[in-house]
Order: sequence, then structure tokens, then C-alpha cells
Amino acid sequence: MKERLFTSESVTEGHPDKLCDQVSDAILDAMLAQDPMSRVACETCATTGLVLVMGEVTTKAVVPVMDVVRRTINSIGYDNAASGFNGHTCGVMTALHEQSPDIAMGVDEALETRKEKTGEIGAGDQGMMFGFACDETPELMPMPIALAHRLTRRMAEVRKNGMFPWMRPDGKAQVSVRYDGLKPVNVDTVVISTQHDEEVSMETIREAMIEEVVRRAIPADMMTKTPTFFINPTGRFCMGGPMGDSGLTGRKIVVDTYGGYAPHGGGAFSGKDPTKVDRSAAYAVRHAAKNIVASGLAEQCLVSVAYAIGVAHPVSFTVDTRGTGVIPDEKIAEIVSSLFDMRPAAIIRRLDLRRPIYQGTAAYGHFGRLDLDLPWEKCDMAEALRDAAGLKC
Repeated sequence: MKERLFTSESVTEGHPDKLCDQVSDAILDAMLAQDPMSRVACETCATTGLVLVMGEVTTKAVVPVMDVVRRTINSIGYDNAASGFNGHTCGVMTALHEQSPDIAMGVDEALETRKEKTGEIGAGDQGMMFGFACDETPELMPMPIALAHRLTRRMAEVRKNGMFPWMRPDGKAQVSVRYDGLKPVNVDTVVISTQHDEEVSMETIREAMIEEVVRRAIPADMMTKTPTFFINPTGRFCMGGPMGDSGLTGRKIVVDTYGGYAPHGGGAFSGKDPTKVDRSAAYAVRHAAKNIVASGLAEQCLVSVAYAIGVAHPVSFTVDTRGTGVIPDEKIAEIVSSLFDMRPAAIIRRLDLRRPIYQGTAAYGHFGRLDLDLPWEKCDMAEALRDAAGLKC
């Protein structure tokens, strides 16, 4: 294969869309903490001085939504007027109502239950979900998105620890990696944009981002050639967050998954309880793909699944190792199907998803998170996969 470049982007927790994702998942977590059977589809939008929380909720939990919203915004760093948005004083509006009974009917009682008395819950929506893993990084993620997330996490770290008091919460990072076939060779280009105060010079920002963010976040062996750096290339980024651009839950789905290196089914994650297969099935197929790679069955693996609303059993399930599998993909799919039950209730039980574990995923990606104890990131099925495939340890 020829050399190629691939680029992925990450955004900081202060990006307006990510702020909204975190608010939605904070509300979800608060409801699950009181009532694990909560049905939640919570959307958040934000603009200058205003946050609107809307959606469908069926729960026994009593949650002070306004307090959760303000606490989440303040924890991000939007807690004073200088940042351009203030969780203490912004307006908060709520428009939450009960889940549609038509949707609830299909989730409460799957088509299989109605026909065969199986006691299953149905998928909360139709759609297709994709899970991916590869051996490019320790977290078994594609190199470009893994490095982009490391950059934005480092940006948040140096802002929050006071190293650069001129930094503000909003920001983005983008990394272009040069590949030789399937092997990442070196970082070609890095783009960083960070919100800042009025007084700091562009020279100060550039030096800080290159020396204390880029060189701390990207491994030296990936900097074998000096990359091209674009640091705040517009020359000014003072107005940021919801004041600079409106935010909305679910508008950074490629950042949430694989940075474009693998497909995304289209459904967002944040604000949705695990009966929504947009979220739970995406986690389940990532779990399967990661264990396939961890087991040594493949260097790369894409697992895909699709559902019909109200039906428990998937309508399709495939495995694609992109030519890196040690046994045929059809055989791997057969093994995975026997070990990973992809019905919604089985996914929820296997990954223990009816608990408040979601807010932490709402920034810096839902996958490859070495900093969080997420059940879908565990390689706990790798040995079983090896055994089923007849591979020697």
C-alpha cells in the first residue's frame, strides 16, 4: 500500500457542543443514580447566556435539573464572566416530558416477547452501530484520534492547574498521521486552537502549546520528522464557548468514536439511557472488536450490528478484519456471536449499564479511555476468543 495521511480531531470539554454533551450525561447519571430503570433521552442546547434542556424522560428519580446544569458548567471552567459564559448566572430552561408510549411499548416488550413469550426488551430504535479496534496504540485505538484526545486532555490540564492563566475552556486539536500501509509512521501536522484572554500574545500561545502540550502529549517516536504546527491560525480566539458558537448535544459524534477512521452509525450517545441501542450497542461492538484485537485474532477489526425498533435480536451482524485476521472473518463472526449476546437486555446485563457512569465519557471520547474504568474497554473476553478459535496462548 502507498503512503497516506489520515487526520482526526478532538475538542476540549469547554467546546460548546461538548458542554451540552456533559450536561445531558450529568442529568442522565443523576437519574440513574436514583432510579436505574430510568428512560432518558435528554438533549441540551446552549447559546449566549442560556441553556435549554429538553427531551423525553420516564423516571421515579427527583433530580434538581437546574442545579445539575449549573454544577456541570461551572466544573468545566465557565464560572465567571471573563470566560464568556457563567454557570452561576446563565439562564436555564427545562422542557422535559414523558417518553412516547409508542416507543415505550416496543422497549418494554420486544416483538419476540409478544410472539414467543421470551421476556425480552426490544431495541429502543432502529439503526446500525459500529465498533472498531486496532493495535496502533495501547488503548487499541487509531493513532490520529488517540493523539488528538491526548492533546485536548493536556490542554485542559494546563488550563486547570494554572500553568497558563490566560487559557479559557474552549479549544480544539487536530492531528494528521502519515501511514505506510496500515502502519502509522509519524505525525505530519498538528493544529491547535485555544480560547484565550485579551492580553496574551500569539507568540506566547504558540510556544506554550508546542512545548507544554504537543511535546508532552505526542510520543517522541512519532515526531521523527518535525511536524507542521498551526497554533491559533486565525490569530485570535477570545470569544469562545456558547458565546462564540451555539452548542448542541450529539454534534461531535465522530470525535466521540474513532475520529473518522472507522464508520459511525449516525446516532449520538450522550443523554441516552442504555435501552437506546445507539449507545449500548455501540459500546457492545467496541467491546467485541477490542477483545478480538487483544486476543490476537486480528490487527484491526470492525464489528457492525443493526436493529429494528422493538425487536431484540439484531437484523444483521458482521465482522471485518480488513485482511488482518488469522482465521476467516466469517469464523470470527460465528465465534463472537456465540460469546457476545447482542440483544439489548443482554448487553445491559453484561456491561452493567444501568448505573451513573456516563458523564465522564462526554468529553475526550467514549472509547480508548485508559483514565476511566469502563466495562466496554475491558479485554476480559480475549482468552475465551482465543480458546474458541483454537489459538495457542
